[in-house]
Amino acid sequence: MKRKTLLILRHGKSDWTTGQEDFSRPLVARGQLGSQKIGAWIKSQKLQPDYVLSSPAARARGTTEVACQAMGLPLKKVCWDQRIYAAPVDALLASLADCPKNARCVMLVGHNPGLEELVHYLSQDPIDIPEDGKMLPTAALARLEFDAEWSKLPCGCAKVVSLTRAGELSDDLLAEIDDDNAKTAKNGAKNGNLVPGHFYTQSGVLPYRRKNGELQIMVVASRKGTRWVIPKGVRELELSLRDSAVKEAFEEAGIRGLVDEEPIGVFDYKKWDGVCQVTVFPLAVTECVTRKHWEESHRKRRWFNVKKVLKRIDEPGLRKLVKELRQRFDRH
Repeated sequence: MKRKTLLILRHGKSDWTTGQEDFSRPLVARGQLGSQKIGAWIKSQKLQPDYVLSSPAARARGTTEVACQAMGLPLKKVCWDQRIYAAPVDALLASLADCPKNARCVMLVGHNPGLEELVHYLSQDPIDIPEDGKMLPTAALARLEFDAEWSKLPCGCAKVVSLTRAGELSDDLLAEIDDDNAKTAKNGAKNGNLVPGHFYTQSGVLPYRRKNGELQIMVVASRKGTRWVIPKGVRELELSLRDSAVKEAFEEAGIRGLVDEEPIGVFDYKKWDGVCQVTVFPLAVTECVTRKHWEESHRKRRWFNVKKVLKRIDEPGLRKLVKELRQRFDRH
């Protein structure tokens, strides 16, 4: 019996602000990017599946479509299976049992907690969970290998070969996507960058508080944990720059507060073979939620005085905005 591969992919980051019911909640821009990077990684590892099973929920469908496009995989290979939506392990196994017998590699796109429970069920060994306690955060992929038939996957039959998170993958993968239908962003067209143009328009907040008469700035760890940044992200197309910045503040740093109506300024930084422009709004922090309610709680968040924060952030334009905020603070 030839060894088989199962790729278990959790959908990308979805939008909780639309007011739509759970099934219809779409991907946000970051969710689209994460799905694209995972697809590009699968292609780079030569793991393109023979068959794809996907939940038909909007966020899973969007993830599947973007990932397949990045892999160069036609959507005719996708089976949209209602059983996968919010499914327990038994339902996921039933869906996998209907895979073609000759499929060597299958990708399953769905939702937690069912997907994590499925990985635990199939794994022959205990799984080392990352420090943040999340095996499959959004746009994360588990790769399993086994010798069993799709029609009968017993408990403990598989080896977990890898756990891959989109947020930890290099942006260079995007430049390797070979898809004639992809829309090349003008900002990065020189190097064949396939990132959508609106990804270069971003917004964020500069979180601050007054403590014992001193101005303090909050920064968060980058996704790879290698540097300190402010909460920021791609502007959501349906939101204003300010509202998108408020959304990023809560998701990336778990903070709420009073946000200025007007930005304090704009800074640039290089990414995706182009230049991102970040519009920054001061945010007077009034609440820091607990890790239980903080979506990206795997990040660290820290308060520093101005002198220390200026030493910890890399972008010269952002340091200039911190100094501007300090001047405002001193005037009042």
